[in-house]
Amino acid sequence: MRLLEYQAKQIFNEHGIRVPKAVLITKSTGLPVLPLPVVLKAQVTVGGRGKAGAIRVVRESCDLASVLADLFRMNVKGQAVSAVLAEEMAEIQKECYLAVLVDKGAKLPVIVASGQGGVDIEEVARVNPGQIVKKHIDPTIGLQDFTVRYIARAMGLDDWTGLRVLLDQMLAVYREMDATLVEINPLAVTPDGLLALYAKVILDEKAAFRHAEQYTRLKLEQDSLTKTIKSPAECLAADRGITYVPLGGEVGLISDGAGTGMLTIDLIHDLGGHAADFCELGGLGNADRMRQAIEVVLSEPQVRSLLITLIGGLTRMDDMANGIADYLSAKEASVPLVVRMCGTQEEAGKAILHEVGIQPYDDLMQAAKKAVELARNGS
Repeated sequence: MRLLEYQAKQIFNEHGIRVPKAVLITKSTGLPVLPLPVVLKAQVTVGGRGKAGAIRVVRESCDLASVLADLFRMNVKGQAVSAVLAEEMAEIQKECYLAVLVDKGAKLPVIVASGQGGVDIEEVARVNPGQIVKKHIDPTIGLQDFTVRYIARAMGLDDWTGLRVLLDQMLAVYREMDATLVEINPLAVTPDGLLALYAKVILDEKAAFRHAEQYTRLKLEQDSLTKTIKSPAECLAADRGITYVPLGGEVGLISDGAGTGMLTIDLIHDLGGHAADFCELGGLGNADRMRQAIEVVLSEPQVRSLLITLIGGLTRMDDMANGIADYLSAKEASVPLVVRMCGTQEEAGKAILHEVGIQPYDDLMQAAKKAVELARNGS
């Protein structure tokens, strides 16, 4: 369960981690009196608020009402904004990144830190991986001073003792709350010490039985303040009982099984593209199901190519091909279609596709590469 920012900061405050003074504003709160300047942050459980314009700075009292109204009209990646966190502005000398999370491979908690904060840490890892340090913590030994000094140097911090205190507090949140991620980005260096400008906490819901009362309270708060707005494709998929998960990219994807679909999403990403969705037929699709799935995926306006990847076990490829042909006979596809096909009745399926002008691929990588290229070129 990913917490809203204000919930995460409440937990930080309970564990002694410094956060900015703040007021939570809802639609029913009315216009509060706030000391300016103030930072207004939409409270949603998805990332990308800054890029979506859902974090705003207000410096004049005359602007406060209009900015709040703008935020309450927004939805961020399908989530309507029902609450806004208003925070005092901090005097920032430096911004860093700091997180404690689970390393499933090592089966240990790991501290991830960087002297570059306030930016997408995945982008830092891609462009400048040397700016990120990772240190595993052995629970039987605990956090050692030499580890903290090493991390402080890597982050460009002079006061390693302050970092020591903060890391102990973050590890306490991680341990006591059964969290899988405790993240501060950015962590601000201020004249008064380290300050968590942003807090992200993800709790392990499998451990909810150990925190039943607290987890229930947090979930009820979220349910009262968050409302997901479904896209037309999601509504259409729900109406037809088709598994559809929007992913926000430009390459539409239909697979006849979940495993094939997940593999294809990884290939699309490795090739520099972004999947628009995860749409799978459950391994028992028929021609009508395939036609409906195409209608669902192509109802998303950002889709610029459609990749259909099929590995027939229980699914017959001639049925899948007939579904594709039925769609194309009824309407012209708004984007190019790429089909990878193999399995039961493969030759019959390929013959049907040839008749409607589609050259199917045998190799999944080649098909994914072609779909990414078509999406990138818009043709």
